[in-house]
Amino acid sequence: MNSTSNRYQVSIDADPALPIIRLTRDFDATPAQLMRAHTDPELFARWVGPDGMETEVLDWDATTGGRWRYVARRGGDEYGFHGCFHEVGEDRIVQTFTFDGQPDGVALETLWFEDLGDGHSRLHAQSLVDSFEGRDQWLASGMETGVDQGYAKLDGLIAELR
Repeated sequence: MNSTSNRYQVSIDADPALPIIRLTRDFDATPAQLMRAHTDPELFARWVGPDGMETEVLDWDATTGGRWRYVARRGGDEYGFHGCFHEVGEDRIVQTFTFDGQPDGVALETLWFEDLGDGHSRLHAQSLVDSFEGRDQWLASGMETGVDQGYAKLDGLIAELR
């Protein structure tokens, strides 16, 4: 699945042998800028999720062993998410991710930022879920819209911070 509305396309792939979703996307940003946008709660709340969603960070400790929780709101609807930061490194984050609406569906996510040189980076992310059915539900949920729109907002945020 690829978006065509932005300069860079997000690639979302399902692993055929494991219940994993892999995302890849390029950015006009350094790995350090991408890491900051993923670990600073004020910045994170400005870009995560689809257009029209307001995100409020309720708990955030982006350190190895820390935790996070936020809610996204739109039109009277509220969606909660939470997890733990298992590792926060220089260019890599390992965390759990749980949607409050599916409390038994914990994903293990790994994000890393590849330096492509000249102020460009590639974000790699993979989410390991507990079953192929769970993975397929994520894919059928319209997640690509939220991912694509969120990363477009991240593009704008990074340009603003330069």
